[in-house]
Amino acid sequence: MTTDRKQGLVVKIGGTEGVDFQAVCKDAAAIVRSGQQLVLVHGGSAEATALGTALGTPPRFITSPSGYTSRYTDRVTLEVFMMAVNGKINTLLTETLNGLGVKAFGLSGQDGGWMVATRKTAIQSVENGKRKLIRDDFSGKIDSVDPSILFALLEMGCVPVVAPLARGAEGEALNIDADRAAAEVAAAVKAETLILLTGVPGLLAHFPDEASLIKTLKPSELPQAVEIAQGRMKKKILGAQEALDGGVGRVIIADGRIANPISNALSGAGTWIA
Repeated sequence: MTTDRKQGLVVKIGGTEGVDFQAVCKDAAAIVRSGQQLVLVHGGSAEATALGTALGTPPRFITSPSGYTSRYTDRVTLEVFMMAVNGKINTLLTETLNGLGVKAFGLSGQDGGWMVATRKTAIQSVENGKRKLIRDDFSGKIDSVDPSILFALLEMGCVPVVAPLARGAEGEALNIDADRAAAEVAAAVKAETLILLTGVPGLLAHFPDEASLIKTLKPSELPQAVEIAQGRMKKKILGAQEALDGGVGRVIIADGRIANPISNALSGAGTWIA
């Protein structure tokens, strides 16, 4: 970032139910007012699911042979996802931050093509024990992130609020995993810390027992952590690995349901990976 790298902070707000967006924004605003630069990346899975259901296009989730769960995104689903995540969630977050006296600027990786991804031409899905090949998916894996626009916004005193969409090779919008997008953004801006806020206290050894929180992980323990992780937590562990590989100093997976979630994470709460 433009300040001392030790101050670089990227926060990802999970899109699951229960995460307190208002509390996150209030805490983020206080941190920014203290002089620290911050980039906010968000998901919106719960909102996209609710909107799709209301519009008669309920979501379909697929599980890869390695156990990762993702949203099946045909063109109709992509457009619902854009409405919910880039249209509603991104705007609500910028509105909330602006109301707290912070200059927030909403954008997605598709805008200006600063985040480029390769569309997955074929996805393997396991259904009822059988493997299926899906070819009409509009999701992608991030290839590159040009942080120039983020640096420009930070220099202007703005908080970039990033929605998880990227540009494909033919200019098409692609749904990208928000945890991995946050990891790539954190690496691109040379952040010291990436915080992944979610609907649990961190990585749980025995999900859903919150008393089984794993407080610290070494990078060498991440492969075992993936085996322990349940559902969407697997993507967070994968994102943590990618962030550390990209030069990020530490990753914290922490509770987004509580007051001052960012400050609490920085003070030692959650699962620390460094």
